[in-house]
Amino acid sequence: MSSLRPVAGPPASVVEALAAWLEAPAEPEPLIVETSGSTGSPKRVVLSRRAVRASGEATAAVLGARGQWLLALPATYVAGVQVVARSLAAGHRPVLLDDHPGFAAAAAAMTPGVPHLVSLVPTQLFRLLDDPEATAALRGFHTVLLGGGPIDPELRERAAAAGVRVVATYGSAETAGGCVYDGWPLPGVRLRLEDDGRLAVAGPTLFDGYDGDPALTAEVLVDGWFRTSDAGRLTPDGRLELLGRVDDLVVSGGVNVPTPVVARRLREHPDVAAAEVLGVEDPEWGQRVVAWVVPAASSGAPASDLDALRDWVAAAHPRAWAPRQLVVIDAVPLLPNGKTDRLALRGMVEG
Repeated sequence: MSSLRPVAGPPASVVEALAAWLEAPAEPEPLIVETSGSTGSPKRVVLSRRAVRASGEATAAVLGARGQWLLALPATYVAGVQVVARSLAAGHRPVLLDDHPGFAAAAAAMTPGVPHLVSLVPTQLFRLLDDPEATAALRGFHTVLLGGGPIDPELRERAAAAGVRVVATYGSAETAGGCVYDGWPLPGVRLRLEDDGRLAVAGPTLFDGYDGDPALTAEVLVDGWFRTSDAGRLTPDGRLELLGRVDDLVVSGGVNVPTPVVARRLREHPDVAAAEVLGVEDPEWGQRVVAWVVPAASSGAPASDLDALRDWVAAAHPRAWAPRQLVVIDAVPLLPNGKTDRLALRGMVEG
């Protein structure tokens, strides 16, 4: 059974419910999208049809295309909702990956003669580029939107070399999905940095508030600006460079350590297939910098050698940024929407 308060149900049912919601003659009751809860308790984000439509129109303008979308993400999260909404707004039912044996088969089922578009998370793109048939299918897409987490430059280079057009997105349920594409805000979206480096967003795609939580709404929605949990900087020409979440800035032994930067450096190690870095409470350091590493298939000792990885980080950054604990894992735990499950990672070292 489908629902829009919150958005719930099988993908096909969600498509039908959103179609009716988008086509309603008057402004309908807002839908509610539950967040993934990747850093804590999920929130219930209230989104108006005006905000969802504004996001879709801006996306079409920036990409220069309206067409049919392939739904390869959960339909109940904001990225999936927007895939459905954009496709319906262009006059096409989205093709559902769940209805097909694989990505290539789903792509082959799309309507010919119109632009094909898809939204993915980095893990999905990484796996599809390892599959020649899926990679060939990706080449037929006008654009692959890539969001939901940090994007390694190497992954974008692989996609470009394979002839796949990728646009990196930044946003959240509170901004009706991606509101910054390749560093540039969508039309109508405004960005500013607060004194602590926190990013704030304004514009027509903002949410109405959190269902059942007026106190949190008042805390993050201030004078028409959404105070995000992300840190960033703006180049002189207005391009956004994300530095990670505000709470990703770990204070360890009195030193500020930007954990996303450390994780990115670890992923550059030839013996590391994947890595995440977080701060964990520690009586000596305040916060201990911990690295979770997935060794590459051909990995030798360095991928599981803390001293070697500390040296690797220190070769590019201050040594104080290097992790003080290493946890070797088989795979990075993910939430249903493809984001890293940080609570699961911390659970491996806390007890």
